[in-house]
Amino acid sequence: MICDRNRTCTGNKCFKSIIERDGAFARYRKDEPIEVVGWMACGGCPGERLEAAPADMKKYGAEVIYFASCYLAGYPICPYIENQKSYIENVVGLPVKVGTHPMPANYIKAHAAVGDWQRDDAERWLTEIKGDQNDADKYDSTSPNFLKK
Repeated sequence: MICDRNRTCTGNKCFKSIIERDGAFARYRKDEPIEVVGWMACGGCPGERLEAAPADMKKYGAEVIYFASCYLAGYPICPYIENQKSYIENVVGLPVKVGTHPMPANYIKAHAAVGDWQRDDAERWLTEIKGDQNDADKYDSTSPNFLKK
């Protein structure tokens, strides 16, 4: 599930992190199949598609809902993460993980300068996606070498 601010996102970084087993998907073995059963935007604040879309995903086999890293990368971070997570876990009955692909260094530096991750207690969501910087650099589309990698 992506933040609606990024509703036109291609999903390439999230899907690449599934294939590479980076970020939140590092917990899965390379030979363990992962099936994506849906890709959706939340529908805009406070999450207008929340009541139907995660249930549809569950119907078609979803076992976990991942909130894309864009929930944390925007300014400010999504203010509804906790509400949306709670709804999906308690009403739909699926666990929710926050973050997908590793967070590139430029986002980490920018959010540190702005101070919003600390202010909004975002560090608790960043554990799995703020690890290996070599992995994270593969996802930095602002890098002049991005297309060369």
